[in-house]
Amino acid sequence: MATHLELPAGGRMPILGLGTWQVPAGAARDAVEFAIDVGYRHLDCAHMYQNEMGWRKNIVDKRKETTLRMRVCVSPQLWSTFHERSLVKEACQKTLAALQLDYLDLYLMHCPMGFKAGEELFPADGNGMIIPSDTDFLDTWEAMEELVDVGMVKAIGVSNFNQNQINQLLGKPGLRHKPANNQIESHPYLPQEELIKFCQAKGISVTAYCPLGAPSWPGSKPDHISLLDDPQIKEIALKHNKTPAQVLIRLQIQRNVSVIPKSVTPQRIEENFKVFDFELSAEEMETLLGFKKRYRICALTQCKNHKDYPFLED
Repeated sequence: MATHLELPAGGRMPILGLGTWQVPAGAARDAVEFAIDVGYRHLDCAHMYQNEMGWRKNIVDKRKETTLRMRVCVSPQLWSTFHERSLVKEACQKTLAALQLDYLDLYLMHCPMGFKAGEELFPADGNGMIIPSDTDFLDTWEAMEELVDVGMVKAIGVSNFNQNQINQLLGKPGLRHKPANNQIESHPYLPQEELIKFCQAKGISVTAYCPLGAPSWPGSKPDHISLLDDPQIKEIALKHNKTPAQVLIRLQIQRNVSVIPKSVTPQRIEENFKVFDFELSAEEMETLLGFKKRYRICALTQCKNHKDYPFLED
């Protein structure tokens, strides 16, 4: 079973990483420090999370061990208010400064939708709907390609892109750098089998966010049944003497999908890393991927008016 996914230019991304969305800066610092000590070498972050400054010292301190820095894959994301070509390099520079790094291993376009530029993360109109920019994600991609050319990033990718948008990108005239990764929501209630197989067939690796269901996500439905409490998932976990979270993480690993569970609790961070000593059977995989539910946690409903809204298939 692979422990890393290959990236362009000889890069490698550990298949298991630590997610930091919804983690306050102070808590993020402690979580990242503990995770690195446990053995995590893949750290997910983003300008939108507003916590990069909080945990940069851990990266700086660990970077003093040159071999360790070369093995830690940091994958921040370009936020939607920076989609104008003139703002992409500036946004990347801000992230490099915040993390005190010389380069980024993988830089993702957080979403295909461009928002009105400015200080607000989610600029909204009087009805609470997002104010879009007039940008095109294909133009934004060209600006990201330039980041690779000047050595600011080693590889570039996307997040929340659907199959049609991936095809648009791959078919772009003059494409110089193919997306290395597509980070998407994926868990048994939203397995995304078709999209994952499509990306992998195109040589694009996939990272799964919200692999545990993220019941605390803003906007989660009150009647949402937590994946961690699902009877079938708990039964599989019991068979392997593992936690439901470990089973959900292992599911993605066996699909050759990178997975970034979030936690700030040391015990859970360590538990989530102990997923390489068991294997789910074909029957168990079929059960986990066979739920008839279709529950998208990160639906971004305030963006449904956007021309590039990626979840229209829902």
